[in-house]
Amino acid sequence: MPSQLATNRSAHRFDSRLWNMSSRAKRGICFFFALALALGATCVSAQTLAKRPRISGIAEVRFFSTDLTAARNFYTEVLGDRKMSLNSFAVNPQQVVALFEAPSPAPSNLFAEVVFETDSLPELLRYLTAKEIQVTPKLVSVQRGDVVRPAYSALSVIDPEGHRVSFIAKTKPPLPPNRLSTTRPTKALRIIHAGFVVHDRAAMDHFYKDILDFHVYWHGGMKDNETNWVDMQVPDGTDWLEYMLNVPANADKPTLGVMNHIALGVPDIHAAQQQLLKDGWRGSEAPQIGRDGKWQLNLYDPDGTRVELMEFTPVEKPCCSEYTGPHPKL
Repeated sequence: MPSQLATNRSAHRFDSRLWNMSSRAKRGICFFFALALALGATCVSAQTLAKRPRISGIAEVRFFSTDLTAARNFYTEVLGDRKMSLNSFAVNPQQVVALFEAPSPAPSNLFAEVVFETDSLPELLRYLTAKEIQVTPKLVSVQRGDVVRPAYSALSVIDPEGHRVSFIAKTKPPLPPNRLSTTRPTKALRIIHAGFVVHDRAAMDHFYKDILDFHVYWHGGMKDNETNWVDMQVPDGTDWLEYMLNVPANADKPTLGVMNHIALGVPDIHAAQQQLLKDGWRGSEAPQIGRDGKWQLNLYDPDGTRVELMEFTPVEKPCCSEYTGPHPKL
């Protein structure tokens, strides 16, 4: 180990050399540090200025179908005469269920896409870009007639597990009021959540919770000490995504049909069941209270994709955890 005296002498020689440097060299060093500080300030400023616009709820859920005719009949039976186009059905003026022909060979997972509504697509694009999230396409105008808003813009991202998540700008209702009669309130009135299989919760939490500001609305499982479902509520509304956890990687199509699903909110599950039976529904399941304390009834489209009818509010205390956000309502 060098002596203290040697160390002091070495430091003194270094200080002397630095002091005797030319003014040009010293200006160069000062410029380098000033540039580094400026670049750092620019990066901090970009992160600070990129503010997330409101994400208020689900606008559309899209499914693949191997039999579009049968699927159309099913959704007409469930939703009534609410067609926006041949393959899309309005649940209400702001929300749509859309069908797309499945590719060949048909995938086991027929959940195609979930679309959220936001106050500003340009602001969301800036925000996601600042967060280093790849956005594709970038504000491409939608022209197809079987999507939620023909001729409106949308942007899309792929979440950490490969689900396509899109956003559209919040707009005035595109449908005339007489297309959505409220004289039959037992029909589904709102898409209150969409669920899909999740294998890596930490990665999904980073995307939905840390970046998009979703929060846990409720979580639970078949047993009190298990977590099989995590409900991630949008930051500025009541709709949520449901992580379906602990599903085998090699799950078959029927299992995936149960897990990858949507839930339609109804005010009275028993009245909804009676209306469905009156309209010709021949399902075998009966209403039941779920582990979340809410009445629910499971329906299945011709491909086995689950459409869950659910009351808006719980009728008993939920298992496993308390609710941490507002419940959906009419």
